[in-house]
Amino acid sequence: MSRLSEEERDIFENAIYLPMLLTVLDRDYKVAETAPFKLKQVYLNLIVHTMKKVQKDMRENKTTMYKRKWKLTKGDNDGYFTEYNFYFNGYHEVHRYFNDNLRNNTEKLLNQYFLHRH
Repeated sequence: MSRLSEEERDIFENAIYLPMLLTVLDRDYKVAETAPFKLKQVYLNLIVHTMKKVQKDMRENKTTMYKRKWKLTKGDNDGYFTEYNFYFNGYHEVHRYFNDNLRNNTEKLLNQYFLHRH
């Protein structure tokens, strides 16, 4: 059983998902630059705008973790699960995430940024 509240867990999970989302957006930007879109600049602007919002949220999340003296480190990845070590308030917890869930939750987060934050 975790000692973290739901809000605290969300902070740690943002530290996992936001960098993943930024990586996805960066790759998509590179693909969109060479894609044969008729209105390419619109897509590039959408990606850049979203990347800036993600970077801002990452900065705020990192500041929160720094102030609370929390740390997140990535552990082992066996191809199916990825471990993350949560260090907080003198405690250490290991959380395992199914890699497909990491991908699906990153996709959901991208949808939120594209559809609900503009």
